[in-house]
Amino acid sequence: MFAHPHNSQHSLEHERRTPVVTVIVPAYKTGPYIGDTLKSIAAQTFGDYEVIVVNDGAPDTEEIERALEPYLQHITYIKQENRGLSGARNTALRRARGKYVALLDSDDMWLPEYLAEQVAAMEANPNITVLYPNAVLFGDPATDGLTFMDLCPSEGEVTFESLVLQRCTVFISVIARRDALIAAGMFDESLRSSEDFDMWLRVLNNGGWITYHRRPLARSRRRPDSLSADPVWMCQHILRVLDKARENLKLTTEERNILKLARTRFHAKLRMEEGKRAFIQGDVKGAISGLREANAFFESRKTGFVLFLLKTVPGLLRLTYMVRDRLTARTLKRASQS
Repeated sequence: MFAHPHNSQHSLEHERRTPVVTVIVPAYKTGPYIGDTLKSIAAQTFGDYEVIVVNDGAPDTEEIERALEPYLQHITYIKQENRGLSGARNTALRRARGKYVALLDSDDMWLPEYLAEQVAAMEANPNITVLYPNAVLFGDPATDGLTFMDLCPSEGEVTFESLVLQRCTVFISVIARRDALIAAGMFDESLRSSEDFDMWLRVLNNGGWITYHRRPLARSRRRPDSLSADPVWMCQHILRVLDKARENLKLTTEERNILKLARTRFHAKLRMEEGKRAFIQGDVKGAISGLREANAFFESRKTGFVLFLLKTVPGLLRLTYMVRDRLTARTLKRASQS
């Protein structure tokens, strides 16, 4: 079980002890998974931590609490009305006592060495503000066994430019200096997605240093029902974050130019995804509009050919894609059963 047990009725002796790390776990619609998440925390080789689980108005509270029951004497468990991931993390940040905070989604897991390696790196270099590792993906047969950085590479230094142009993507299971996250303004509760992207931009703008290593110290679950699996939703919120950065951050002329380029690119991605969605829904006119606007930026021959087919033989194209999707679904089903 956890190395330093505690609950909301801390003993006076426990209250005097300040843990090195506060582990923050927001919980919402993850009843089937959160037990494994807490089990992975309990298995850590580094023991000087506290755990705060925030139930963010979860509709599956009963299932979540059944999974939490074996751990309730060893964690701080908070229930609140739904405020989104930002609100859940902020609640935990306000209660956190650790020098560092470690973020862990309630459907992901850590390898036993996660805290030991992450804390050692932070202690060795006090200039690091946020540190993220690699992670092994699971839950989707199409990506099982790949790593986060296989799909979302991190190349070179993490800077404002590399973040907004996606040369670096911060994996959410970070360890960070608690005071630095508070100084950056905590998580923005008006954002229901990409709130972490917004935070990392503000950390950098506030003088922080974000870095990474490639050792896979976590397991990241892929779920088709998660918000991050909806590309339209994600593009919309990334655009919100970029617009917020343009309005609120102190940026150099070069950074503003980079931001403008990134916004143009993400708007094109949004129109591409909206075009694909319209096509799937049988809206040929909407599909042509979205793909044409997107391709004005991407200038893709493949997309140009699809546009030609949409204008000439939309029925045949839709039939082709339906057959392809059925074959793909059968292949994935066989892979998941093998």
